[in-house]
Amino acid sequence: MSARLADIIDVLEAAYPPELAQDWDSVGLVCGDPSEAVETVTVAVDATAEVIAEVPDRGLLLAHHPLLLRGVDTVAASTAKGALIHRLIRSGRALFTAHTNADSASPGVSDALAEALGLTVEEVLAPATAESDLDKWVVFVPAENSESLREAMFAAGAGRIGDYSHCCWITTGTGQFLPHDGAAPAIGSVGSIERVPEDRVEVIAPARLRGHVLAAMRGAHPYEEPAFDVFTLAPIPGNVGLGRIGVLDRPEPLSAFVSRVREALPATSWGVRASGDPDAEVSRIAVCGGAGDSLLGLVARTGVDAYVTSDLRHHPADEHRRASQVALVDVAHWASEYPWCRQAADLLSAHFGEALPVRVSSVRTDPWNVER
Repeated sequence: MSARLADIIDVLEAAYPPELAQDWDSVGLVCGDPSEAVETVTVAVDATAEVIAEVPDRGLLLAHHPLLLRGVDTVAASTAKGALIHRLIRSGRALFTAHTNADSASPGVSDALAEALGLTVEEVLAPATAESDLDKWVVFVPAENSESLREAMFAAGAGRIGDYSHCCWITTGTGQFLPHDGAAPAIGSVGSIERVPEDRVEVIAPARLRGHVLAAMRGAHPYEEPAFDVFTLAPIPGNVGLGRIGVLDRPEPLSAFVSRVREALPATSWGVRASGDPDAEVSRIAVCGGAGDSLLGLVARTGVDAYVTSDLRHHPADEHRRASQVALVDVAHWASEYPWCRQAADLLSAHFGEALPVRVSSVRTDPWNVER
């Protein structure tokens, strides 16, 4: 039983698109030959020596955290990380990383955390947005020239929405202008206010075609100085991004919710810490797998009752507590991301079935290991 590594990568990159990764991140194939067969997949949060020891020869380790995140100038076997790379390569094992792209994907790391806590996800906490690639053009033109102007702009690439072309909006109104000395008006005369029935034509066009659309509009417009506006359209938030907001089936006291979190996630030395009124009822919950104190300001504005994340620092948490009624629930970084391992394993199992055995590593890679 096996599957080609390249085919597994295709499935993983469709689920966790590399373009969703932060620009500082390092995701994708770390070692391995895409043309070769993989006999098993092991999923883990971290690529540690203990985890790698669990991966059979000719197996793939799918890790959440990058082994080689920051720039390196050696993978010599005498270095800690280099030794792991050598162990993998010598035995035909591959390593693939899905990190911040898995954080933002839908479903992704925070969806898995929300599901583990019994939340029904309703929205993305911090939706990912890309630069808009569309302009909206608003052009004012005499009614008798409206059709020829529209056709010229359509020919230049404007007015396409999905599988439709020649899309526009037209309303009629009155345009007014006063030509001064030096003007050569197509309608009216110098020194006289002119009022003309005009169409307001609205179309969208790719921003990359801005110059072509402008030239087409000017070429087809009868006026010496056409009146027009060009607006860059804001991107519509999608279902990808960091964190999730979900709801419980029914409200419960914060103290009970903290117990729910402790029972749902794997045990760690870090445990579960909370800040807030233990008797206050919570039902609408924000979650962010991994370090999430950068989203505290956003959380305070979303109207949630509690926020579950990890690696909360003293000062940001203290400032949040002074300014917001949102309770904080702080768990170990590894524990908050561990539910994703099952999500990723189920994804591959659903696609490859019995042809590719997939398992979640049982190794606890949380770095904190001493409890007193």
